[in-house]
Amino acid sequence: MTADPPEAWVGIDLGTQSVRTLVVDGRGTVLGAAGRKLTSRRDGNRHEQDPQDWWEAVTAATAEAVRDTRRTAPGVTFGGVAVDATSGTVLLVDRRDGTPLTPALMYDDGRAADLVDRVNEAGGAVWRRLGYQRMQRSWGLPKLLWLVAEHPDLVGRARLAHQSDVITERLVGRPVATDLSNALKSGADLVGGVWPSTVLDTLGASETLLPPLARPGERLGTVGAAAATATGLPEGTPVIAGMTDGCAAQLGAGALEVGSWNSVLGTTLVVKGVAAELVTDPTGAVYCHRGPGDTWLPGGASSTGAGAISRDFPDADLDALNRAAAAYEPAGMLTYPLVSSGERFPFVAPEATGFTTGPARDDGERFAAVLQGVAFLERLGFDHLDRIGAPTDGALVLTGGATRSAYWNQLRADVLGRPVTLPDTAEPALGMALLAAAQDRPVTERAADMVHVRTVLDPDPNAGERYGERFADFVTALDERGWLPDGLAAHARDRLRGWSA
Repeated sequence: MTADPPEAWVGIDLGTQSVRTLVVDGRGTVLGAAGRKLTSRRDGNRHEQDPQDWWEAVTAATAEAVRDTRRTAPGVTFGGVAVDATSGTVLLVDRRDGTPLTPALMYDDGRAADLVDRVNEAGGAVWRRLGYQRMQRSWGLPKLLWLVAEHPDLVGRARLAHQSDVITERLVGRPVATDLSNALKSGADLVGGVWPSTVLDTLGASETLLPPLARPGERLGTVGAAAATATGLPEGTPVIAGMTDGCAAQLGAGALEVGSWNSVLGTTLVVKGVAAELVTDPTGAVYCHRGPGDTWLPGGASSTGAGAISRDFPDADLDALNRAAAAYEPAGMLTYPLVSSGERFPFVAPEATGFTTGPARDDGERFAAVLQGVAFLERLGFDHLDRIGAPTDGALVLTGGATRSAYWNQLRADVLGRPVTLPDTAEPALGMALLAAAQDRPVTERAADMVHVRTVLDPDPNAGERYGERFADFVTALDERGWLPDGLAAHARDRLRGWSA
């Protein structure tokens, strides 16, 4: 009797700094993996990337991962591929064939700031019903209006595309639907699964500017001949509607039970959990994606993160800096390490800028203050989530590129005052491979088979004594600048009483 050939699923993750392709089998074993770098153009509130670079990076990384897979698992069949991408990154493409017509405005591009009030006036009732109250300046719908105003010559032949759409359309070889996860920030009504036509009419944005919608996990088509040649994926491989990078990371982390959370620390910090009901945030910092089954995925994305390290410590020996940082627990000064101006979570402050409250004695202390600043902001995020009634008492999984730092992982467990779980494969691409594999079984069942725990870190019982006062100072520094919503600072200080000491 001849055994069936092994089946594999492919996840593609488009981040800010790189593309990552992962091929796994039904037990989550990595059969092939590869990545390629991406570059951005930043200038003030502008942040752009070239969509053609995405396709070149995806095809190079995927072709390498597929070659690896064929070596490690001869005879393998490919059951599907799904793509995630940064949330809120948009551009205009030709509606006939998906060819990019403009550069991509990345997730934190702020050029549409002057249009956000108009968007919220027109759509406020819908945004409130969806729980997030108002759109932020970097979201997709304000940026669509900005693109249309800047390129009136393209109206009539252009439509909006999200970052992942550019890839799925090239894979299939024709325009396809966009997933509801990426479409949230472009105004999609996640309850009804439709575009809010009345709001769009009020804004003068024809629904023809928008792609059709699909739920994550739906089949969009199959890999076409041209994409098969470019990627090495067999022609006919199913292409599955994906999710945002934050949602993908949550699937890949296996954090799918109500009350569980995944905190993704890469260039920026994205925190996302599972709730049984839609979570409403009166401050607008938290928004909910639809989750597997009838669940919701509340969360938010901060503009702080490891991007501050890339910016402030280029080409540095990070292992040496981690060792040096251990001498400063806590650092003598506070750092709020914003990657770009403006904050989105756990408070909305478009005017926010990064700051440091004093000089550092050396690079070790300067580095320690950055790591602690991100961890303090992460703790404040859970204070905010608790305050608005989101369930936060389940498991907390850490994923993202920053988890390569063992020192930072332990620091985050200490500052958060709770155990943190590190999975074997901590990357959004696994979440997309898992989603591609869930065509015939629930995502939760697939996650149980494919996601494995590497270790659980317990917080140092003395961490509250070491960091509690500095965290309180951090909250005060933010509050004094007028950035925190009423009551958040007091709630954060109240919860300090429960911090182990």
